[in-house]
Amino acid sequence: MSELVKGKCGVFGIASDREIALDIYAGLMALQHRGQESCGIATFDGSSLRVHRDMGLVGEVFDDKKLQGLLGNRGIGHVRYSTTGGSLFENAQPFYFKAPKVEIALGFNGNLTNYNSLKERLEEEGRIFTSTTDAEVIAHLIAKELSKSNDVFEVVKNALSQLEGAYSLTILTGDGKVVAARDPLGFRPLCLGKRKDGYVVASETAALDAVEAEFVREIEPGEIVIIDDKVSSKKALKGNRRAHCMFEFVYFARADSIFEGKDIYDVRERLGKKLAELYKLDVDVVVPIPDSGRSTAYGYSVASGKRMAEGLIKNRYVYRTFIMPTVKGRKSSVKLKLNAVRSIVKGKKIALVDDSIVRGTTINKIAQLLRSAGAKEIHLLISCPPIISPCYMGIDFPTKKELIASGKSVEEIKKEIGVDSLNYMTIEGLIEAIGLPKNNLCTACLTGEYPVKIEKRDLG
Repeated sequence: MSELVKGKCGVFGIASDREIALDIYAGLMALQHRGQESCGIATFDGSSLRVHRDMGLVGEVFDDKKLQGLLGNRGIGHVRYSTTGGSLFENAQPFYFKAPKVEIALGFNGNLTNYNSLKERLEEEGRIFTSTTDAEVIAHLIAKELSKSNDVFEVVKNALSQLEGAYSLTILTGDGKVVAARDPLGFRPLCLGKRKDGYVVASETAALDAVEAEFVREIEPGEIVIIDDKVSSKKALKGNRRAHCMFEFVYFARADSIFEGKDIYDVRERLGKKLAELYKLDVDVVVPIPDSGRSTAYGYSVASGKRMAEGLIKNRYVYRTFIMPTVKGRKSSVKLKLNAVRSIVKGKKIALVDDSIVRGTTINKIAQLLRSAGAKEIHLLISCPPIISPCYMGIDFPTKKELIASGKSVEEIKKEIGVDSLNYMTIEGLIEAIGLPKNNLCTACLTGEYPVKIEKRDLG
């Protein structure tokens, strides 16, 4: 995505009969695209939990020495980008919680829409918070339930039944159980894999591939899975529908992952073919904005018969622009991240393909870059319909004023970002390309119709 949003995290968990720190490291590397602010690993060494977390990329935070210190054959890992809570060390995960008779580590992907009210209630009960993340609220709720019962299913069920919003999470208990759970509407992805030596859970199937685990199935919305010497599961929480985040298909998930039975690459290629059906443009070359625009651009090229070429080259040593934590960081990284190939764009009418426009700042810079390289015309194709409403389920466009499509016409947006034409996917085309029923998708940011109750809060 060229249009800078933040959101999402990645969770990973494994229970094995061998040391697993390197496996968690590999799984987190496969999920690095979901969060680049901080990361962490927690393991169970047979008697207690060992945790290391810090700010930075997985390869920066962990080295051989740190991994060798994370002993055990059960563990969880996390990569984070902040939605609730700032980009601070104390908000890095897995979140570790220890109290009398309670020890847990927790990795969380999502956003609680009732975070404020839950935190206020817990503080009134005398509970002390050391971070500003949703994960700590959940940890307190679990700790509270553990004081009443040793039944892990009942503890997690009772804690999660108090939550509203979107989440997939992993928990490592003080006795070495790996727990995975998904919200009742299934906003966030979560899957189960199997190896000869044990079981794996992860945000995406690409992380299963990274540790040579066979994909078994997706964890169902509202399901709680406990992995010990075996796998146990219960459908503990009921939802009145499903609401899978459409942004997973459009952008967030890796192209080699599977979500709700749909190959992400195939969905994005179909989006490109649908754009070619909707918009028959007089162009010379199709240019993707790397990397997320590539599969859609290929679909458009195939369906339109127009040549696709890499007219923009990406510097792979620059953070993924979309999840840079500050506007200043986002803008400066754009200059470092992409460069135009003059021989491809000079004098050409270009079909420029990307997944979405959110704020509009970065795509304007890219259009300027192509103009300065000699592009004759720029016709922008966007595989996501206009984003007009805030997301309260974990993606960082929480206010209408940040959204370029909120209150502006397509013609006004076109002029503001500096392209010759702007061609959005339709909501109907998006749903058709994804291949799931409309009522199984969350499209709130496109329609303003939310599948859950929204509590007013500062999502900073």
